[in-house]
Amino acid sequence: MEIILKQDIQKLGNRDDIINVKDGYARNYLIPNGMAIHATPSAKKIHEEILKQRAHKEEQLREQAQEIVEKLKDVSLIIGAKTSTKGKIFGSVNTIQISEALAEKGFEIDRRNITIKEDIIKEIGNYSASIRLYKDVKVDIPFEIIAE
Repeated sequence: MEIILKQDIQKLGNRDDIINVKDGYARNYLIPNGMAIHATPSAKKIHEEILKQRAHKEEQLREQAQEIVEKLKDVSLIIGAKTSTKGKIFGSVNTIQISEALAEKGFEIDRRNITIKEDIIKEIGNYSASIRLYKDVKVDIPFEIIAE
């Protein structure tokens, strides 16, 4: 079934994408939850008009994201964690701590837009995280885990 997404859905598509999904997934989950609409010919025409009106606004958002990328390239984070004598972290470091460290530097970034390249961080050291600021605008941020 061909549908038009009304919001970003991870691993499926971005808002306003026209995609094909299985009929049951569309009818039983996406459409009832308001995440998508059925792509009828009239809905496609309305969708095209909306996209034309939104193109200018998206260009401005992309430019703003690029400006933030330029500012973030110079940022290096230091995150403190409680550790054992051997350098193992009690618990783990996740995107919440990275988001909080960025907020201290003046960048309000949602933790859901941050991806840590390593699966689980359990030791002190240097790591890297990827931040998605817009659909195709990403930046890698180095961060260091130190013992408190």
